[in-house]
Amino acid sequence: MRLLRRMCSALQGDESHHFDTAVQFYIQHLMRKIGNEAFVGQRLIFAVSQRISAIAESLLFMDPFDAAFPSMNNSMYMMIQLIEFLVTDYLLTWSNTGDFEIRLFEEWFVSVLQGRKALELLENRNSLYVLYIDRVIGVVAKQVGQLSFLQKLSPQILENLYS
Repeated sequence: MRLLRRMCSALQGDESHHFDTAVQFYIQHLMRKIGNEAFVGQRLIFAVSQRISAIAESLLFMDPFDAAFPSMNNSMYMMIQLIEFLVTDYLLTWSNTGDFEIRLFEEWFVSVLQGRKALELLENRNSLYVLYIDRVIGVVAKQVGQLSFLQKLSPQILENLYS
């Protein structure tokens, strides 16, 4: 979780905040690699989706001309992208292993949907957030449609997934 905070934090410069995107990229890549294990990856998606909600709330009340705004904006895209990478790279693989937790899947999926709702509030400022998270939810729906445990998911999750 420290890596996630590091990926989302602005680095202190001499005079103002600046964002080192190379560091963010390397941290995102590292989290993507360690997320190949179902235990780590699912928890990572859960933590990232919760962080998306928190940053969306902060962005809602932040002045767009604030020096920290661009770095928070960049962090938002990096986090949504990380969820997309983890889902597209590993969801099918995780489901075929014995350590895939269906209840945790349901929790992180609900958390992603809550993140989407938080991003909807920002739609007037930047509708790209909602478009991107909708794309990620679409990828999850497509991947889940191929999984063998589809019948084991709660009806509410399935309804949210395909609505």
